[in-house]
Amino acid sequence: MQQPQAIWIKDPLGILAEGAERGVVIRGGRIVELIPTGGQAAADAVVFDAAAHVVLPGLINTHHHFYQTLTRALPAAMDRELFPWLKALYPVWARLTPEALELAVTVAMSELLLSGCTMTTDHHYVFPAGLEEAVDIEVAVAQRLGVRVLLTRGSMNRSERDGGLPPDSVVQDEDTILADSARVVAKHHQRGEDAMVQIALAPCSPFSVTTSLMRRTAELAEKLDLRLHTHLAETGDENRFCEQIHGCRPLDYLDQCGWLGTRTWLAHGIFFDAAEMQRLARAKTTISHCACSNQILASGCCPVCEMEAAGVGIGLGVDGSASNDGSNLMQEVRAAFLLQRARYGVLEVSHKDALRWATKGSAACVGRPELGEIAVGKAADLALFRLDELRFSGHGDPLAALVLCGAHRADRVMVGGRWVVVDGAIPGLDVADLIRRHSAAARRMANG
Repeated sequence: MQQPQAIWIKDPLGILAEGAERGVVIRGGRIVELIPTGGQAAADAVVFDAAAHVVLPGLINTHHHFYQTLTRALPAAMDRELFPWLKALYPVWARLTPEALELAVTVAMSELLLSGCTMTTDHHYVFPAGLEEAVDIEVAVAQRLGVRVLLTRGSMNRSERDGGLPPDSVVQDEDTILADSARVVAKHHQRGEDAMVQIALAPCSPFSVTTSLMRRTAELAEKLDLRLHTHLAETGDENRFCEQIHGCRPLDYLDQCGWLGTRTWLAHGIFFDAAEMQRLARAKTTISHCACSNQILASGCCPVCEMEAAGVGIGLGVDGSASNDGSNLMQEVRAAFLLQRARYGVLEVSHKDALRWATKGSAACVGRPELGEIAVGKAADLALFRLDELRFSGHGDPLAALVLCGAHRADRVMVGGRWVVVDGAIPGLDVADLIRRHSAAARRMANG
C-alpha cells in the first residue's frame, strides 16, 4: 500500500516546539519528524512555506455551551451574578429548537476553528420538548466542519418545583437521561488516538441534579469507560448551597457521589481550599479555567498557580457565549494570561504558561495525550497564525506576540493532517448567510 504524501511545514516564523526550527513533517495524520536548525526533510515531502506563520499545537477548548451563542449580550441577563443570571436566561433557553441549535453550534464551532481551536468540548444540558436529539445535531455539525469534539451528554433533573433553578420545561427525568446517554454513546463515541467524535457524561451542577443522578451517571461512565464533567466551585453561592442541601462542601459531595478520579474534569474550580487542591491532585481530577466568563460574571479567579503547585492539571475553556459572549480560544489564552499575571506577578506567569494551558493542559483534561503538543507521534493538529496585522507591527518574539499583541484569528488550521481553515476562512462556509440566519433565530428566542 502506498504511503500518503508527506507535508513539510517549512521554516516557520516561530513554533511552539523544541528542535523544530525548520518545521515539522506530517504524514498520515501524524507528526513524523521535527526538523532542527540546518536539517532537511525527506525529499518526497510537499512543502508548505511557513515563513510568515507562527505554528502552535491546535488549541483545545475544555468547556463551552454552544447553544448560548443565541443569547449573547442579552439585556435581561446583563450585570447579574450567576444564579440570577441563570434565572433570567432559562426561560429564553426553554425556547430552543433543533433548527436554532444547529445554527448556534455552527457559529460556535466555526468561531473556535477560526481562532486556532482543533478540538472542543461542549456541555449541553437543556432539553426542552423536541430537542431530544441535541447531541446528534452537534455531531453532524462537527463532522461537516472537520473539528474534533468531545460532546457531553449533559443533564438536569432538579427543576424549580424541586428547589432547583431551571424551569420544569428544560429538565428530564433520571431514566430518560441515562437511557439517552447510553444511546448517544453507542451511536457516536469513537475510541483510539484518531477519534474525531467522543462522548462524555455531564450533569450540569450540584444544584440542578439529584444525588441519585450524580451517582448513577458515575456508574454508567465507569461501565462504558467515559469521561465525566460538571461545573464545580464556581461561586460562593454554590458552596453555600451544597452546605445547606447536602451538609458538605462541593468537593466532598463530588467524592460522595463517586466522581473524584481520573475520569473527571471540572469547570471553574474557583473556590477550592489548599486541602481540596491536594485531594484533586491525588485523584488526578483536572480543572477547566474559564477566565473571561469568571470575569464577566464576577465569579472570582481560579487559583491556577496554587493548583499547579499542588499538582492539579489546568486547561482552558471559553465557557458559554452568554457569559463570555465569544467563542475565541486564542483570545481566551490572552485573557487567562492577563488575569493570572495580575494575580501572581511577572515572575510566576508567562505567555508560554497560557499557551501550555490551552494545549497540553487542555489535552489532559479531555484525556487525549496524543493532542496538544508538537512532537513526533502526536496528532497533526496545528494552528498557524500570521503576524502581518497592525496589532503585531514592531513585534519581537513571535510566540509572545501572539499572546501579548492579541492574536485572534488563525490563517491556517490543520486537524489530523487535513486543512480545515485556509487563508483565514472555513472552505465552503457562507459566513454572511450563517450570521443572517443565526441572528434571526436569536431574535425569535429573545422575543418569545
